[in-house]
Order: sequence, then structure tokens, then C-alpha cells
Amino acid sequence: MALYSIGLPKYYKYPIFLLASSSLIDGNLFSATKIAFRPGGRFRRYKMGCTTCTTPKDGVVTGCQSKGGCTSGGCNRMNVMDWFTDIPISFNENFNIVEISFKKGARKGFYRNTSNLELTRGQLVVVEAAQGYDTGEVSLKGELVKAQMKKRKVTERDDTIRNIMRIATEQDIKTVVEIRAKEQETMIRSRAISRSMNLEMKIGDVEFQGDNKKVTIFYTADDRVDFRELVKVYAKEFKVKIEMRQIGARQEAGRIGGIGTCGRELCCSTWLNDFKSVTTQTVRYQNLAINTDKLSGQCGRLKCCLNYELDTYNDALRNFPKHAEKIDTEDGMAWLKKTEILKKQMWYEYDSDRGNFFKLDIDDVKDLIAMNKAGKKPKSLDDFALVEEVKVDESKHEDLVGQVTLATLEEKERKKRRNNSNKNRGGQSGGRNKRK
Repeated sequence: MALYSIGLPKYYKYPIFLLASSSLIDGNLFSATKIAFRPGGRFRRYKMGCTTCTTPKDGVVTGCQSKGGCTSGGCNRMNVMDWFTDIPISFNENFNIVEISFKKGARKGFYRNTSNLELTRGQLVVVEAAQGYDTGEVSLKGELVKAQMKKRKVTERDDTIRNIMRIATEQDIKTVVEIRAKEQETMIRSRAISRSMNLEMKIGDVEFQGDNKKVTIFYTADDRVDFRELVKVYAKEFKVKIEMRQIGARQEAGRIGGIGTCGRELCCSTWLNDFKSVTTQTVRYQNLAINTDKLSGQCGRLKCCLNYELDTYNDALRNFPKHAEKIDTEDGMAWLKKTEILKKQMWYEYDSDRGNFFKLDIDDVKDLIAMNKAGKKPKSLDDFALVEEVKVDESKHEDLVGQVTLATLEEKERKKRRNNSNKNRGGQSGGRNKRK
């Protein structure tokens, strides 16, 4: 536990201090309590939010009030809403597994709290690693950890679950802040080295271990890469143990993050961690134009969101008639040109009358196909075509009442008098010239 001085803000007349078991890391504050000193020995405690949250005039940092998660996504990624935060009881007191996130949620794992430490969400802890130790943030605890373990198919008796060593000290936090600050420079340098060795690979991200004795370099490559010499150069350059880990293009986009064409943060960097295959057949089912520029995400692959509505389209397609490419009528053969799946409508066009489309309901199409199978022909599709009522939007009509005011009328009258006077003056001067 340490006391940090924040200073004297403009909106508050007393000095502000920070009582924190975990200090600044990645630009955010974790497990911190703000204390305002008042004359007479009184202290006032405030709940501390992240540094990006707004601060009212009374000095209270309200935070985003999302029960431990950050609604803006700036504090952590892949957050899970903790619905049991305000419930004082525990469903299973013997369950001591906690979810720990590293580097703002870029990587998460499950760890045992064998020392029965009193942990809170957002607190920094030191955990065991394969070699040495690592520093992470408590992202989830309690019953929701069971749900996450079941989702990732991890059992409570799994031997890969390591232990939580202790709550992070001030020195541990200082070390993490230093290594996070140099990760960007390390990534740039590692890219330059791999490019100088003419290796067909792309360095996407770099992550240091909490004890600064190991660095994991994430890369993407189309083919297998022989990086044995590269690892030796990296070890000599960075003077730490090097681990190369190949990831896919979607995993790379999830680690880096970004904004999608919808205007929101990428799904893979906020909540999506189960990447399902997206094929061109998915695009065809939804009657979308195959345009790679619009259908591709920042990873260069087809967008994962194309799968979100696929089940809805598949359910709607079950009601559509099969072998409905053409309908034979007395006016000629009509061919299917367009299908609106969600509206359950089909558009047909005659060969002899191009450009004139007939919009039919799928139930009417089924009846027409049944008539053709029975050897009958309908007279024309005009009898079955849907007619849309054109609605006039009266709100777009201009209201001329009130636009003509007395001031505008007077201004027009002045201009009219001025023009008449100019004409009269011109006529008088012309007459005088003639007399001369």
C-alpha cells in the first residue's frame, strides 16, 4: 500500500492524494482510492475510475459505473460483465480459481488463489510462469470464472493452471510500466531485423513477461519460416529469452485492435474469441455482391460479422420455393431476376419486355409453379404483382406561411422606388441633351 500525491486540481481547494495497492500501468489506475485531505484531520474517500473518465466539479471521479469493466474499452479488452459484483454472498467458497488478463486483455489465463488472498477485480497480482513470473490484472472471479472455464474447456483439476504468488508490489508495478513502455520500440526494431534477413514474415505484436526476462514475438506468415538464426540475433539484440509465436491474421487484428467499417471497435478485439470460418457461400446465401473491398475486414479476410445473420437467412430460405427460376405464362416466359429474402419477395421479368419487373410474394410464386406443373398457364403476372402505395411525406413540403414578412415587403417597395427614380433621372438628362 502506498500513498501518492495527485496535486491540487483547479476544481478542488484541498490537496488530493491517491491510496493505492496498484499504481499506474498502461495509462490507467487499478485498485486505487482517492483521498481528499480536509483541515481538522478529516479525510474524504472517492471511488477512483480510469484516467480517461470525466470528473465532476465536486472532485468525485465517478468512472464508467460498469461494475469493474470499462464501457469505453480503454481499460481492458475481452471483458465479461460481472453480474454478481453487488451480491455479498458466495456461491462456492471452495472455488479459488481467478481469471487474470495480461496487457489489457490481449491474453488471459486461469490461476489458483492458493494463498487465499483478498483479491478485487482490477487488482494487479504476480503469477507463476513457465520460467520466472508474470504480472497481470484480476479480470474475473467467482461463478463467472466457471462459465469461462467451461467455454474454453478447462477443468478445475487441470495441471496447467498455475498459482498466484502475491499481490503486486510497487517494484513489480514499476517494472511492468517500464517494459510496456519499451514494447513499441522493440517491435519496430524486431521488424527491421527480420526485414534485413529477407524473411517472409510480419511482426504483429511484442509482449514482455512481467519479470523482464522473456519476450514473446507474435508474427504472421503465409508459409513456414525458418527463424533459428533470427532468434539468435534477437537474443543478442534484446538480451532476453525469445519466444516466437505464429498467429493468424484475425488473431493479429484482435491484438492490435481498430475501428471497423460499422464505426465500432473490432469484434475480435472486444468480445469475439471463437473465429469461425467465413466462406463465399455465406455471401451468396445473403444475396450480397462479391466485392472484396467491402466484404473484407482489417485482417484481409472475410468479415466475421457475415456469419451473424446467416442463420436468419437460412431459416427464411426454407420457405422459398425450389426450381422457381422461370414461370410460364400466356404472355411469355418470365425469368427470376432478384430475390429479397427477408421481405419474402421475388422479382420476375419477361424476355419480350425487358426492364419491366413484376414483384411477387413467395406464396403466389408457389401457386404459379404448381399451375405450371399441372399443365396450366396463368394469363399474366400482372394479376399477381404486388403494388406499392406511394406515400407522400408531408414533412418535406415547405411551409410558405411566415416566410413573407412586412420587412421583406418594405424592402421590395424601396427597391422599386429607387429603380423608378433612376429611370426618371435618366429620362430628364436625355431630354436636356436633345434641347441643347
